[in-house]
Amino acid sequence: MNIRLYNAQILTMEPGRDIFRGEVWVKDDRIAMAAEDALLGKIRKEQFLPDLHWDLEIDCKGDLIMPGLKNGHTHSPMTFLRSLADDKALKAWLEEDVFPHEELLTEEDIYDFARLAILEYLAGGTTSIFDMYIRPRVVAQACMDTGFRCVLTSGLNNFTSSVKQTEEEYDTLNHCSPLIRYRLGFHAEYTTSREILTDLSDLSHAKKAPVYTHLAETAGEVEDCRKRYDMTPAAFLDSLGLFDYGGGGFHCIHMTEEDLGIFRERGLSVITNPGSNVKLASGLAPIRRMTQLGINVGIGTDGPASNNALDMWREIYLTAVLAKVREADPAALDAFRVLSMAIAGNAKAMGLSSADCIAQGKLADLILVSLHRPNMQPVHNIAKNLVYAGNPSNVRMTMIAGRVLYKDGEYFIGEDPEDLYRKCEIRAKRIFA
Repeated sequence: MNIRLYNAQILTMEPGRDIFRGEVWVKDDRIAMAAEDALLGKIRKEQFLPDLHWDLEIDCKGDLIMPGLKNGHTHSPMTFLRSLADDKALKAWLEEDVFPHEELLTEEDIYDFARLAILEYLAGGTTSIFDMYIRPRVVAQACMDTGFRCVLTSGLNNFTSSVKQTEEEYDTLNHCSPLIRYRLGFHAEYTTSREILTDLSDLSHAKKAPVYTHLAETAGEVEDCRKRYDMTPAAFLDSLGLFDYGGGGFHCIHMTEEDLGIFRERGLSVITNPGSNVKLASGLAPIRRMTQLGINVGIGTDGPASNNALDMWREIYLTAVLAKVREADPAALDAFRVLSMAIAGNAKAMGLSSADCIAQGKLADLILVSLHRPNMQPVHNIAKNLVYAGNPSNVRMTMIAGRVLYKDGEYFIGEDPEDLYRKCEIRAKRIFA
């Protein structure tokens, strides 16, 4: 399908390229061209672009085209727990509310609750997610049926899944659809035995594949690991060879300088989750120090049970302002750098290098953001407006792989949202009966 997006402001997120007025052309699932109005003819001639028949032309009316946001860490099907497991410490929250109710989930439940999350992602301008949940095949199917892009990672631990199952998922899900990728992972050091971690390390070496996990989320987690192994979680996992082929950690709040050195040396990524971190009173991650060391940082919402929103705009804002609070420095993080974390930083962590900016040959995962809203006016600096004032109401359109899945309040996912809401309500009532 050939799509022309014109009369637009364009933020490509390419290094050194400023916002410009122009057009974006999409051919099938890729970007064919992104160029200034004044240079369209010249670029078209130089790149030998043929005359295209447009299947769809969209007048952007001066609004902003930019790469879609990526959600670097989430547990999508946990929408069923939204606002039912709040105001508790992490350990009690997991043991009293999360784990017992997750045992009652069917595959049909997981499928519908994941699709409910996808609606929220689309309306907020998120075009891909890094999702960790039980039965990842079901989440993958929900994403494929919706046309949504997803990178999955295993939630392997002592109670669910196995290294053998993780290997089977790795071999299957990495070849099932262009929309789906799978990364090796496990829930956390404190829920996973040394034996399982050693076997997973062997699998990582066999596949030459990165590994991802929840890491240093609470001070208690770090202290308990020290008691078990006389090492921090990051140092212990590294000693097992789990990070020899890269990967990263979700949260990474209570990190020592040694831990950060491991992340820098191994080329690991940090995915910070500020909304969940402050809601659970887990703490504030040392984001400025991480960036000073050259560690790749991405941003995620965490799940809808611990956040409770799947709103990446809020996470972008919190990442920026909480770093200022932690460092007692209003210049601790530049706004554009934070925006880049939510796009290029997440893309790098997720292995989505083809979706990190708007450029010829990149994936057509785009959003259209309205600048004609009170919170975007006056337009002094669009990037700073996005970071400090943006919210889902500004998102006019979300496109993934060249398909418009959301536009001006309407979803194009093959199902009426109201029908999905009703199904999820029935499923939730059964689980909590």
